[in-house]
Amino acid sequence: MYSKPGKSPKGSVSVESFQGRLRLRLPRQLFGGKQKYLSLGLPDTDVNRRAAEAKAKLIESDIALERFDYTLEKYGRPQPPQLTVVENLKKPQSLTVMALWERFAADKQSSLKPKTCEKYDNLTRLFAKVGDLTIDESLIVKQALEQVTTSSRTKDALMYLSAACKWGMKHRLVSANPYDGMAQELPKHRYQTDPKPNAFTEEECDRVIEAFKGDKRKGMNYRHYAPFVEFLFGVGCRPSEAIGLQWKHISKDCDFVSFEGSLVQIGNRRVRSEGSKNNRTRRIAVSSKIQVLLQSIRPENPDPQSLVFPSLDGDSINYRNFSRRAWSSVVTPIKAETTPYSCRDTFVTTQLIKGVPSSVIAKWCDTSTQMIDHNYADKLKLTQLRPKD
Repeated sequence: MYSKPGKSPKGSVSVESFQGRLRLRLPRQLFGGKQKYLSLGLPDTDVNRRAAEAKAKLIESDIALERFDYTLEKYGRPQPPQLTVVENLKKPQSLTVMALWERFAADKQSSLKPKTCEKYDNLTRLFAKVGDLTIDESLIVKQALEQVTTSSRTKDALMYLSAACKWGMKHRLVSANPYDGMAQELPKHRYQTDPKPNAFTEEECDRVIEAFKGDKRKGMNYRHYAPFVEFLFGVGCRPSEAIGLQWKHISKDCDFVSFEGSLVQIGNRRVRSEGSKNNRTRRIAVSSKIQVLLQSIRPENPDPQSLVFPSLDGDSINYRNFSRRAWSSVVTPIKAETTPYSCRDTFVTTQLIKGVPSSVIAKWCDTSTQMIDHNYADKLKLTQLRPKD
């Protein structure tokens, strides 16, 4: 953040000390190549530097989100920190919800996965609806959120506000976290109260795969996606992981698969995300059935960067379109109220029924034994397992 020899990245805002006072050096491209500075009027001290850094991150965030205030009024000179304990408490708590959230989001942005960035953007739009409410008006903020969105989204928003306050306390932007525990006081999410995976039976899996293979409707049919669906049933990975799979991730004999990332849908774009949802990579052995499947679709000399399961037009599969069109057309008549993600539920449940330890399944699927033991003892498993006499 502080000025160092060399060229700063495009769009970055640097903190400088000039004649003992702090100022921000703004990117030249904002002003037609001319160098502009924003004088903060603060002495160069450790406390004031932290305030200057927060303001620089806010400006960088506004530049990235195309909402930079060219009048600079939004980034006006901050007040120097007060000397009395009473004023130090009052000043941080006067931050609006949006002011704290934008600083928090800007600081976290570089470490977020694309899908999480999308969630942060959605929360930014949601918090904008509460207007100028300050961060210390927690009950009023909660009520305002409940008026503009669902109970489930309010619960999520309060959880993230609590995280923002915790971060703000660390950086001395707020003195307390009035949102601590508020989210837990709201009703649980549906997935928390009814975590029943909608798994297929093995007979239903075969019917689904054969339905894709035999889809002969005139015009648009979905036979092309039969290997993709069979792979989902046979490996238990997340659909986005299969969509992003490249031939460099498949061993030459097709007996091992490495999951190193995924392709996720962000608006109308597909974005590659490194690592799994839990920031891990894994290399797993596949069943002989899946090995034969991969061998049957593997080109003689595959391009390592080519997708294993491309769409009909050779691009990556659009998960939303696939779910709405192909899956609804082919699978819903066989088993309603399912999604491609149900293939993962099916794999976990089937392996449990066959006696594979949950610790092994957890490593295959990049999840935890607690998640498997708690969420996958669903109706299918309970109806197929019997107490021993």
